[in-house]
Amino acid sequence: MTNINNLLSLTAGYLHDVDLTPLKNAYAFICERHGDQKHASGEPYIQHLVEVASSLAAMKLDLDTVVAGLLHGTLKEEVATLAELEKKFGQDVAHIVDGATRITHVRYNSKLAHQAENIRKLLLAIGADIRVLLVKLADRLQDMLIMDSVDEEIRRHKARETMDLYAPLASRLGIEWLKRELEDLAFKYLFPAEYEDLTRHLESTFEERQAYVTEVINILYDKLKHNRVYPVRIIGRPKHIYSIYKKLVVQKIPLERVYDKVAFRIIVRTVKECYETLGTVHGEWTPVPGRIKDFVSAPKSNNYQSLHTTVAGPHGHFIEIQIRTEEMDKVAQEGVAAHWAYKEGQKISGSDARLFQDLKKLVQTLQDVEDPGEFMESVRGELFEPDVYALTPTGEVRELPRGSTPIDFAYAIHTAVGDTCVGAKVNGQMVQLKQELQSGDIVEILTKKEQHPKRAWLQIVKTSRAKTRIRQWLRREERERSLKLGREICEKELRKYNISIRGLVKGGHLRLLLKDLRCISLDDLMIKVGSGGITIPQLVRSLQPEEFREAEEKRREAEMLERTRRAEENRAQTPAKESIDIDGVDDMLVKISQCCRPIPGDNIMGFITTGSGISIHRADCPNLRATDPSRWIDVSWSGALKTTHRTELFIKAENRKSILAEVSGTISSDDADIVELTARTNVENIAEIKVVIEIVDLKQLQILQQHLQQMPEVIEVRRV
Repeated sequence: MTNINNLLSLTAGYLHDVDLTPLKNAYAFICERHGDQKHASGEPYIQHLVEVASSLAAMKLDLDTVVAGLLHGTLKEEVATLAELEKKFGQDVAHIVDGATRITHVRYNSKLAHQAENIRKLLLAIGADIRVLLVKLADRLQDMLIMDSVDEEIRRHKARETMDLYAPLASRLGIEWLKRELEDLAFKYLFPAEYEDLTRHLESTFEERQAYVTEVINILYDKLKHNRVYPVRIIGRPKHIYSIYKKLVVQKIPLERVYDKVAFRIIVRTVKECYETLGTVHGEWTPVPGRIKDFVSAPKSNNYQSLHTTVAGPHGHFIEIQIRTEEMDKVAQEGVAAHWAYKEGQKISGSDARLFQDLKKLVQTLQDVEDPGEFMESVRGELFEPDVYALTPTGEVRELPRGSTPIDFAYAIHTAVGDTCVGAKVNGQMVQLKQELQSGDIVEILTKKEQHPKRAWLQIVKTSRAKTRIRQWLRREERERSLKLGREICEKELRKYNISIRGLVKGGHLRLLLKDLRCISLDDLMIKVGSGGITIPQLVRSLQPEEFREAEEKRREAEMLERTRRAEENRAQTPAKESIDIDGVDDMLVKISQCCRPIPGDNIMGFITTGSGISIHRADCPNLRATDPSRWIDVSWSGALKTTHRTELFIKAENRKSILAEVSGTISSDDADIVELTARTNVENIAEIKVVIEIVDLKQLQILQQHLQQMPEVIEVRRV
């Protein structure tokens, strides 16, 4: 009972005059239903449930959310029904538990479509009630704290999912302490060696850093006091370990050169004092250009407000300083929980309403994406950490990833604005649509009703939202074009049999025609005909009376056999050669270079060798570039023969037992033949696979690379 007593005490500490009987009843219920059941870590399952509820109470959430935290395993473990929870604990609690259960053991080694569907269900549940996400985040935090006791494969999969999905979602809610905890725990299991090295180094330099923190804080107090600013407090804390690791990777520098391992936070009383403090800091130490950010006048979408600056502090070390008020600090640490909208008698604030609206917009954007691979890409893209904060002419902030363009900005405003974008002004000057935006830019989007998205935009835009909307428009346009063309083809072919589409519907023959051609509707049939999914001969055969169809099929079979026989005779009589045209030259010996292994679709160049004919290289081949250009000759693929060509791929993936089998299966399913395969595991337990394959052309290779990249464990796929 100790754990539940602590939970009751914690909850009573902020839910004054609220009857906690539902919490006691929920505890009795889980004790009765879960009994001696164990968690995956080996600890009693009831203990895990109480810890999840305690995490929610620590965030001072409403009673229904804390009760749902206690009950969140009942539907997952099938020890209770939704109707039973509704009857005992009310509709709100039952729906939160149900939403938190929607994601059914998402495993990163599960099939892509299954994984995408589970995450889609979770996001839809979040859109209905944000408390679902808070329960899932508390549950995931408790799971990550005991990951040492589970199988390594499960540990790595949970860690990857936490890093890609749950930590960004915690950031989206503005709960920074939870985001930092989840990132550090995920980093620990994804990169154990790097985590160990960084931890050891930080521990060994603790006293040195502590002395530096004390020195900086004393200087700040003195300078601020001199300028008649009296801060509530100044805090110096080490940056969380994953943020230091990201700096090492992004800047490609050794740990010794990361000077801003400590971040300082100055808490003042008023907004005016925030700006006075910033002026004092810049008067004492030189600011780093481009590292000054004002989130006070333009808050982030998760309601975060603060002034940020990086300066060259004492002894030349760069230090990051954040300046904010008490209220801003509370929101920065607790996020949406700082002024929770579901508390008794409290109306939702305008800033919270905007946050919830943004989350619902996120869910709506992802809901429209059907392809599982594209969906997973969109999830990761939508949960980006913004690097650019651009403004509309009316002062509204739009958060974007680095490298975003005016088209991304247009789609961030509204889909209709993005679809009809014809130009943009940045800071009052006309710019190209491919220009990268910078923080502080004021962007005005110019639109025209007749404009529509271009396929080339997909190469320009950075955000998943823009890519998704552009693809949707292109697919819709393609569908309408195929529908129109398919209708014309169908009507033309039907006229040959004195039949109309209306006649097919009235006579009841349409149902048989759709079944024969495996279509779900008349529009589906026409779209497939218009796009080439159903060929005209297939359509004609389905329209022909039964007695003629058998004779037609026999005739076509005989024709196919004759064609095959002739092709085999020609192959036997014709020596094999590459299907390459050489500029102005006939009957030259041609061979494909093995250093770069070009395939049809690649840009190629010929090199005249001494006594060995012409060697064909990719146009960007380093070996070709190192030769004498006077011996280069223009060549091109003729497309005359559909021969197979060898090429080599390098694949990096998370190492586990079945990874080679899954990679081989993906390659085989794309009709590529494996000629040679070698694999090794590096010190980071990452599988490095080299595979030589036979394919027809570049298009087939690109599709294969895309399918390999969509495998959850795969980190990198590149052509050698």
